[in-house]
Amino acid sequence: MRIGAYEVQAFSDGIFRLDGGSMFGVVPKPLWEKVKPADPLNRVAMDMTCLLIRDRARHVVVVETGAGPKLTDKQKRNFGIEDPPALLDELAKRGVHPDDVTLVINTHLHFDHAGGNTYRDDERVVATFPRASYAVQRLEWQDALAANERTRGSYLPDDYAPLEAAGKLELLDGDGELLPGVFVEQVRGHTRGTQTVRIKAADQTLWFSSDFLPDRHHLPLPWIPAFDLFPLETLEAKRTLLARAVAERWTVAFTHDVPRFGRIEQAEGRYRFEELAAQ
Repeated sequence: MRIGAYEVQAFSDGIFRLDGGSMFGVVPKPLWEKVKPADPLNRVAMDMTCLLIRDRARHVVVVETGAGPKLTDKQKRNFGIEDPPALLDELAKRGVHPDDVTLVINTHLHFDHAGGNTYRDDERVVATFPRASYAVQRLEWQDALAANERTRGSYLPDDYAPLEAAGKLELLDGDGELLPGVFVEQVRGHTRGTQTVRIKAADQTLWFSSDFLPDRHHLPLPWIPAFDLFPLETLEAKRTLLARAVAERWTVAFTHDVPRFGRIEQAEGRYRFEELAAQ
């Protein structure tokens, strides 16, 4: 898909699985299981979608890096990860080498979004993309470093701590334009420092929703994961952003849906996702 000067592609780092009740919060299982069937362990399968954004000025941007190669066998079993991480292979299919990447954007620092930031090189943990800066909200960085009993299961320090020591961390304070037409916008709800990504050119807008809105099945306003630390703020942000996405005809991609672009439509008070034809 082309948005102004940028070519944008979506791909999956792979599938992982989380408890379905946790993914749908207060929504009863007989409702959510109609759209997202659970496995025998009550887990639902979700893609870890990443974006590749390129222009002719040699900007090569990766948004999200999936679960990465550092998880233990126990962690992979717990999260139902059966295949190796696909991030680098998917980039290679698109002609991108790790040295080509100039910017990585993490919407937040949970392991399924930031695990591919780094890899183990013998005894060291080093940046996967040696020329890139890694952009994350300062609040998210602070909360990741000070994870508590409720949040620490989602934050794995090896995914992000080595970036500071290597001087590759770009800490952001709220909304900003990282490249011409490439914006990040902080949306408190899932975490304090979650950010979405928006690419805008003339009358075109592509919006990558982060875990604020993980997939098409979370379009109904009350369908909010129990993982969200501030669910009522998620609710209010959904009211505003979904209405805007419909009115302005944004192209949308979700972080935990199949890697597809589409548009959000509204009919009879209900939102739905309509996939666009392959670009």
